Amino acid sequence: MARLILLGVGTARSALFAPAGLLIEYGHTRVGLDGGPGSEPPENVHAWLVADEQGPLRDDLHRIAHESEMLEPVVGSFRHGPLHVDPLPVAHPKAGVHGYKITMGHRSAVWAPEFVKLPDWAEAADLVFAGASADVAGTARSAQDLRVRRLVFVGLDEEPGQSTTPAFGEWGEEGGQYRI
Repeated sequence: MARLILLGVGTARSALFAPAGLLIEYGHTRVGLDGGPGSEPPENVHAWLVADEQGPLRDDLHRIAHESEMLEPVVGSFRHGPLHVDPLPVAHPKAGVHGYKITMGHRSAVWAPEFVKLPDWAEAADLVFAGASADVAGTARSAQDLRVRRLVFVGLDEEPGQSTTPAFGEWGEEGGQYRI
């Protein structure tokens, strides 16, 4: 079983939240996904994977990696035993943006903090972390249509109000922990 920990839930420029980031722990193996200042993965990660190597936090991520003597953040795959983390393209106005499919045997999670449409490859995922900057209601409907079991929104700019609670899904919280 893998543990997934939200390191941050904000957009790259959010004044309230650290940039969206996820830490995957499987035994002693650790993989960081995205993040940024205040939500970078720990120094002892085995890989630091990002959705967009040319994203707005590119310089910050490379500076953090250099100062901490961490691995450079890249778009790439990671495999260790049954844990597979693979980049897949997402619909986005900018070319080269990816999400990640995380699989552990028959269980799966999706990291897709940026997109204009929830990717079809999220179908039947146990857990999906989806960008809230897209149409939240439309993403919730798409997730239900794709038979996603649990939907967590990340990529927040501001504190979500109770009136904006999605019909399906929940708002991510920094430090939130999940298992697949």
